[in-house]
Amino acid sequence: MSTRSMVDPEVAPLLDVFPPLVLTPESLPATRAMLREMNAGAAALAPATPDIVVSERNVPGPDGAPAVRVLVYQPRGAAAAVPGLLWIHGGGYVLGDADGDDLTARAYVANLGCAVVSVDYRLAPETPHPGPVEDCYAALRWMHAEAASLGIDPQRIAIGGASAGGGLAAGLGLLTRDRGEVPLVFQLLIYPMIDDRTVTDTDPNPHVGEFIWTPELNRIGWTALLGSAPGGDAVSPYAAAARATDLRGLPATFISVGSLDLFLEENLEYARRLLRAGVATEVHVYPGGYHAFNLVADARISQAFFRDQYAALARAFGG
Repeated sequence: MSTRSMVDPEVAPLLDVFPPLVLTPESLPATRAMLREMNAGAAALAPATPDIVVSERNVPGPDGAPAVRVLVYQPRGAAAAVPGLLWIHGGGYVLGDADGDDLTARAYVANLGCAVVSVDYRLAPETPHPGPVEDCYAALRWMHAEAASLGIDPQRIAIGGASAGGGLAAGLGLLTRDRGEVPLVFQLLIYPMIDDRTVTDTDPNPHVGEFIWTPELNRIGWTALLGSAPGGDAVSPYAAAARATDLRGLPATFISVGSLDLFLEENLEYARRLLRAGVATEVHVYPGGYHAFNLVADARISQAFFRDQYAALARAFGG
């Protein structure tokens, strides 16, 4: 039975035009190219943002690994150090790049007056765990170490991402807590992909995962990241944050997800466990929202989605 009737009417039209994702070893290069072309087209139509300065850097990578490319977005002419957000793009761990989230990064700068460092981490399956999260950690360490030259307040750094980027942000939050080198004030987890065991769930929610990111795609993404079948016994919490046994000491957290998103229950369970661990946690569920529903930016649930996360980040940054 289709859940199409449960979709918010304002975001439903996207489902008729969004190209179905085909993720096989043979199709992956073409799918990546298609998404780059789509994102470039959207960026070309976007209004200019002269008050935002964008630069590309290559920062020291993890030990024995290549440098990590990042895009740095800064508000032009800031009179004092500003908060910083390390942003991690989505794509099921196998797709996407920092350039594809250009409009997202600019929106954070425009709405919050913060700086954004957007990470172009290596993708699976070419680079399985721990490569992607270690790339993100390397970018975070660089961002903190170079805070003064970037005009960033090193005591007001947050991490965030959407989908697989949210999963990497959650893993990065755990890794950063455990290594104790960089203080974080916040983690922004947008419909994060955090639990490989969703793939092997024997009693799945019948109302989620029909659109955009499906159970079949989820299996492909997790298998690529882990380099083995998902649901096993030895999965690192830095790969799948829901595997962590101790969530104490994590930064204040924001989680948002649509009610029809495949990640609904794993996100709600992570929020519940964060709250039980004493972590200040805000969670939002948007009725009728499928995975990435916010691509329909002018829908009322999308406007609420953006408004809620901007408000939460502003509070975390002290604004």
